[in-house]
Amino acid sequence: MPCWDQTSRVLRALQDAQRTIRLVRTKAKELAIDPKRIGVMGFSAGGYLVAQTSNIFQPVYKPIDAIDNISSRPDFAIAFYPGHLCRSDATLDPGIRVTKNTPPTFLLPAWDDPVDDICNSTLYARALDGAGVPTEVHLFAKGGHAFGLRKSEHPIVAAWPPLVENWLAEIGAIQC
Repeated sequence: MPCWDQTSRVLRALQDAQRTIRLVRTKAKELAIDPKRIGVMGFSAGGYLVAQTSNIFQPVYKPIDAIDNISSRPDFAIAFYPGHLCRSDATLDPGIRVTKNTPPTFLLPAWDDPVDDICNSTLYARALDGAGVPTEVHLFAKGGHAFGLRKSEHPIVAAWPPLVENWLAEIGAIQC
């Protein structure tokens, strides 16, 4: 089944992300979590979904029930080597409209990523900064693409988890 719904021209992944955030908020008490500390994190194409979810708050699907009246805006966003944000003319994807309502964002790319050019992160970071959105960016010289948590000769794999944890504590999303 394709990820793209040809009739509505909406990415199903964004529909899923919006609905999931709303569902998690409704279950916050049951899950013993703070409904005001729900974030999104994505890698590569998932980093693009993080940008969409962080900037498109109106439902991109027909409301199903009262849950769809709850905000789908994440309280923070983490994008690792996001893709698809930078267009060939070095402009930001016009579907991503960053505003002061975009949540605080953490970006983590590697300069030598052969899949998702650094332009994706730098353009988005500039847009976030221009809108006054608290943003932290860590640009590593080496790490390639899809470094995540796999073994690597580069220090990025060991370095990023404490960076994210410190940032989350700094913005009040977690308590250390």
